[in-house]
Amino acid sequence: MAWSQEDRLRGLQLRKILTENAELTCGDRGTSQQYGGMQGALTGLAERRLAEVLEARLAEEPVIVLNGPRTVGKSTLLSQLAQRLRRPVIDCDDPATRAAVRNDPARFVESDAPVLIDEYQHVPELLDAIKAQLNRDLRPGRYVLAGSTWYATLPQAGHALTGRVDVIQMLPLSQGEIDNKRETFVTRLLDGAGIGNAEPPMPTTRDEYASRATSGGMPVALRRPPGRSRSRWYSNYVNLVIDKDVLDLSHVRQREMLPRLLSQLAARSGQVLNIAAVSGVTGLEKSTTENYIKLLEAVFLVQRLPAWGTTLGARVARHPKMHMVDSGVMAWLLNLTPQKIAHGDPATLTDYRHLTETFAIGEILKQTSWSDAPVTTGHFRTAVGDEVDLVLERDDGQVLAFEIKAGSRVHGDDLRGLRVLKERLAHRMEAAIVLYTGVHAYTLDGWVEVLPLDRLWM
Repeated sequence: MAWSQEDRLRGLQLRKILTENAELTCGDRGTSQQYGGMQGALTGLAERRLAEVLEARLAEEPVIVLNGPRTVGKSTLLSQLAQRLRRPVIDCDDPATRAAVRNDPARFVESDAPVLIDEYQHVPELLDAIKAQLNRDLRPGRYVLAGSTWYATLPQAGHALTGRVDVIQMLPLSQGEIDNKRETFVTRLLDGAGIGNAEPPMPTTRDEYASRATSGGMPVALRRPPGRSRSRWYSNYVNLVIDKDVLDLSHVRQREMLPRLLSQLAARSGQVLNIAAVSGVTGLEKSTTENYIKLLEAVFLVQRLPAWGTTLGARVARHPKMHMVDSGVMAWLLNLTPQKIAHGDPATLTDYRHLTETFAIGEILKQTSWSDAPVTTGHFRTAVGDEVDLVLERDDGQVLAFEIKAGSRVHGDDLRGLRVLKERLAHRMEAAIVLYTGVHAYTLDGWVEVLPLDRLWM
């Protein structure tokens, strides 16, 4: 259906309303991230870059779905939007509201003004009611839904709003959002502007990297000091997501196995997913393991990074990598702390290497989610084990390749996967970047940019 001039004008007017009084987005944004000290706590509300994306999409799309982990800030962003639009939020997490909406979903979605619904997944019948409304009126900016369950896993989602919904993934806080800095690193690369030459005035130390990676980006956890208080929050969080979101999504016969499975996936974060190996350790059947992993994906505890480049040759591996969505949750599951990492036990350092990869890839994917440019993400791995941790492919076919190193030195062998990928891509390889915990930025072999990891958010 083509938009009329009136529809386009309404979209522009809506966008103007959203951009007025923009200070409400920030709230009280004071931060205190003393990564090298005892506190490391976040205070106030962090300004979310996704607010800009939401504002732009509302002027173009009839339905926006904000998807992301529980307590990541979706409700806060929706409330700020409600204040600017002077509209209420229908909170389906509230039992009384949920019952009322379930009894008469059509009544709650029938409105000429934008309708804002939080935790919509508790009443999936809403999607059919919205579909009926859109059949009569497909103007932009009609509905904003927020949910802690992946949209595509809901029973009505497969047919109700096909072609009419824009799903935006809301991930944990980025390091720039935590520090109140506007990150542009990935955006510059996706726009073809290069990496820039600015050096950070004060390089991040190895201890600070360990503190950032183990802290992650969950806002509520960051408002607690590291230690017992934060650990209690992670324990309650994981139990809440499993007992509420997973069990609401599907009947699970062996609920007690889910935390054990999640711990095994945390131990394998940043590695190629081997269902048979995970099944052997947990004692679950292979098919049950696969189904349970899908449930943990649906509630944003874990995510798969698909294999990329299967058309580049028959010897390219096809299995995805598994990553935890939040490095703080991963660190808690593995009992990784900055103090243990500093001690230097070999087993701990192995876990820390995987944690650093998950942390860095998470930061890159957060920045990628703010871009309007279509981007294909994945990892590259050959059958003989040559690999590149993260590949971003733009819609013009140009490729950005990232290798992540937890150490402070980069060796020639660290470039092996990048060299294989460059041979296969030739001119399509626009940038090859190694991110590490050292302090110097330099070019290696004339084509690989070696950069401190903090360049992502400095």
